[in-house]
Amino acid sequence: MAKLDKLIQDLDAYRVKPMRRFKLAAIDSHVDGGMDKDQAVAGLTACREKLAKLQVKLYAQGTQALLVVFQAMDTAGKDSTIREVFTGINPQGVNVHGFKGPSSIELSHDYLWRIHAHTPERGKIGVFNRSHYEDVLIARVKELVPAAVWRRRYDHINAFEALLHDEGTRIVKFYLHISKDYQKERLQRRLDDPEKHWKFDPNDLVERARWDSYMKAYEEAMMRCSTEVAPWYIVPAETRWFRDLLVAQVLVKMLESMKPAPPKAKFDPSTIVIE
Repeated sequence: MAKLDKLIQDLDAYRVKPMRRFKLAAIDSHVDGGMDKDQAVAGLTACREKLAKLQVKLYAQGTQALLVVFQAMDTAGKDSTIREVFTGINPQGVNVHGFKGPSSIELSHDYLWRIHAHTPERGKIGVFNRSHYEDVLIARVKELVPAAVWRRRYDHINAFEALLHDEGTRIVKFYLHISKDYQKERLQRRLDDPEKHWKFDPNDLVERARWDSYMKAYEEAMMRCSTEVAPWYIVPAETRWFRDLLVAQVLVKMLESMKPAPPKAKFDPSTIVIE
């Protein structure tokens, strides 16, 4: 892993500082970290190998869990990031859940009810493709609830994530950052390629028209909910190989800090003879 430290030297540079205001428009979304693709791909391969070993230890230990949250505007690459970063990790130890619009049953409960049910059990890694943050993003932008309601949810979310942390679940959250121009290019590619028409939804253009409102919602959500126990990272996502490497390195750092280790045997292996 020593060589990886030379690839992205300062991971904390991408970490959102608690309660410090910022503008996403001022953050470069097209970053390569001063490296070329071959370096990044080699680094990602090394990270995958490390993640696979750490996941086995996490599973064997069975006392901790890791929750990984991905949020982004459409076309930023949540699906492909999850696929690239977690390739090679035992699928029995990783659960991925994508949150769509809530069902009628889910709406009959508090908004965190459906989220809590999908948090990872001890020994596993849970990945959220969208998450509880939709309730301070889309709910705010589309005015699905009054402002007084979504404003108090930041405190709810911080308390919820603190509870998970206190019970042994570590949390890391990634916002995949793209520009409005980049999104236009990606949407046009889908429209121009008949084989990608299934990916295009005209409703995406409705959401795109609310871009500025979404940026404000994301900025406030990350500012208010990036904490010591559940940090947000803003990942420049237009250079895909850099995006994948950055996410993978953060996850390696997080898992290493958890120090997962298999439990010691409750017997003396030296006394066992297998005939």
